[in-house]
Amino acid sequence: MNPEHDFSGIHVEKLLIAGLRGFCAGVVRAIDVVEKALQVIDGPVYVRKEIIHNRYVVDELREKGARFVEEVDEVPDDAALIYSAHGIAPEVRRMASDKNLRTIDATCPLVTKVHLEAIHYARQGYTIILVGHHDHDETVGTLGEAPAAIRLVETKEDAERVTVPDPDRIAYLTQTTLSIDDTREILAVLKRRFPNLRAPSKQDICYATQNRQDAVKAMAPRVDMLLVLGAPNSSNSLRMCEVARANGVASHLIERAADIRPEWLRGVRVLGLTASASAPEILVQEVVTFARERLGVTSVEEFETVKEDVSFPLPQELKSLLPVRVS
Repeated sequence: MNPEHDFSGIHVEKLLIAGLRGFCAGVVRAIDVVEKALQVIDGPVYVRKEIIHNRYVVDELREKGARFVEEVDEVPDDAALIYSAHGIAPEVRRMASDKNLRTIDATCPLVTKVHLEAIHYARQGYTIILVGHHDHDETVGTLGEAPAAIRLVETKEDAERVTVPDPDRIAYLTQTTLSIDDTREILAVLKRRFPNLRAPSKQDICYATQNRQDAVKAMAPRVDMLLVLGAPNSSNSLRMCEVARANGVASHLIERAADIRPEWLRGVRVLGLTASASAPEILVQEVVTFARERLGVTSVEEFETVKEDVSFPLPQELKSLLPVRVS
């Protein structure tokens, strides 16, 4: 690995790995949906967008037979189509219906909750402030639920400028892959400007996003540098790097062990490693092997914080296709 890089002068003593890392329940469910659909559906199985934001996982599913497309119009009429974990706008469903597609919705249930809240507030005549990133698939899908009622806010500056027709009928929602820290300052501005701002019935922040960022904060004092396994188009991957830097630790996003560069490691004694909610454990172990073989690491430890025991059921449209199990 990394044959073009010279690691001969590098010696890292310890690799500290976040015990809480990698796949969240929504990602596990989404991958399971594609794999089970490939087993039970006759004919090609299409997936709109990346099922999750991880190239390794997408390539693996492609090798198993999944066909990834960007938009519905690329799918033949009457075929099977899976929606990604990030959610979709109603217009996508209409297009799929027009093509008579057999659809399976792998949207994370936490994202679905935000969509339902957007619909609810819009029907009640509220203006909705959506805190998120304009180019993220999840935000695009949420905006599509009530485009006339939603105002997108990405920064504190946006929050200072946003205007609404009735300051007394305003609510906010957030992209699930942001953390409480990501949204705190923006929400403080909104609450100052709009005292009657309504909050979601439950916090929209994804438990996995918050837990993984909290683990990074807890690890920061114990490491000299942090590697985050993830993807450049993964919001939670990028946020984890930002959290490390905000806590005084250099951090680099990598997709594979081959992305590690020797100049990052000068003077690093304890190297930290974590993985975003869409990064598989096999890539973590790839980095562990790399660290032992190329960086001189002799000690590998797990850093434990909280445990997760969340799971989500498969979508009903897929369950109906699976063989009935007799207990």
